[in-house]
Amino acid sequence: MTDPSDDTGRARRAAGNRSAGGPRGAGAPKRDGAGAGAPKREWKPREGAVTGAGAAKREWKPREGAGAGAPKREWKPREGAAPRRDGGAPRAGSTGRSGAPVRSGRPPAGAERRGAGAERRPPRPSDDDSRPRHDDPPIPDEVEAKQLDKVARGELRTLSKENADWVARHLLMAGRLIDDDPALAHQHALAAGRRAGRIGVVRETVAITAYATGDFALALRELRTYRRLTGRNDQLPLMVDSERGVGRPDRALELGRSVPRAELDVPVQVELAIAMSGARLDLGQPEAALTELQIPQLDPERAFAWSPALFDAYATVLEELGHDDEAEQWWQRSDRATIALEQAAIPEGEDTVEIIEEIIDPDGSVDEAAEGDQDGASR
Repeated sequence: MTDPSDDTGRARRAAGNRSAGGPRGAGAPKRDGAGAGAPKREWKPREGAVTGAGAAKREWKPREGAGAGAPKREWKPREGAAPRRDGGAPRAGSTGRSGAPVRSGRPPAGAERRGAGAERRPPRPSDDDSRPRHDDPPIPDEVEAKQLDKVARGELRTLSKENADWVARHLLMAGRLIDDDPALAHQHALAAGRRAGRIGVVRETVAITAYATGDFALALRELRTYRRLTGRNDQLPLMVDSERGVGRPDRALELGRSVPRAELDVPVQVELAIAMSGARLDLGQPEAALTELQIPQLDPERAFAWSPALFDAYATVLEELGHDDEAEQWWQRSDRATIALEQAAIPEGEDTVEIIEEIIDPDGSVDEAAEGDQDGASR
């Protein structure tokens, strides 16, 4: 399993294009004959209708028993109804003569509780709300937003300048602390997520730090969100490993097979093979685990960035199968690959030097003790 902390600086691809199409009704064709220049349809009365000034008017008569002189109907409560407590005044919630509801002087039940709760409830923070919270971890003053990788910084352009700088500094702290203090790194990632939850690199950082702390369920949820926001599969190996972490190796294998290997970058293919091999071991299938690792990148004669982790995984499965001698060979190949990669990382123009420590004895003699080669030290 490789360290996922370096993933936050990689280039990202945007999510798929939105479907095209303008607003509804814009440019819709008009019906035939409609429009300012269309001839008007002549109106004709229906057959048998009486029109004109000489048409007889229908005389209105009140219904029988109605009118000003009609006796008023005495109101009686329906049988079984409770008597009115206010001496006959209409109750709240009933309707008056105009049909409008009659309101009582008291607010409806629960209104006081709802109003008080609304006053106490703080407003939900928006993505551009850069005000610090009490649980946000502090950031040293020397950490500046411009130190963040340019590609990751570019994803924050949708935020305000102040908020983007604030989020960038928390991302920097998460990347610096993930190896030494993953819990604190996760706090910085969560702080960034509270202000930029719709940014892919932020959700990815939250997932990676959650994975580092062992919260595989949260890592899996965040990785799914990251995948949905960006449309990328570069974190598929971490998703497979998170499925293993929550105890679902079967689903881990299914997820790993859901994307064709050829569509993935070579480093992602290697990481996925290692994760799939681990899921096979979880299921008690060491032979299948070994087969998952037998990929073209398993080349003992060449060393790439992924080679040590791949060689280590292969040696582990061989030991599981009882092939200790062959496993030892792959452990040694992993060590040689690591040394070769460290030597290749020495900047050009700088040499590897041997540091000599001089120990002065009490009698004044000098004892020179070689501490060994220090790769990468400048002269």
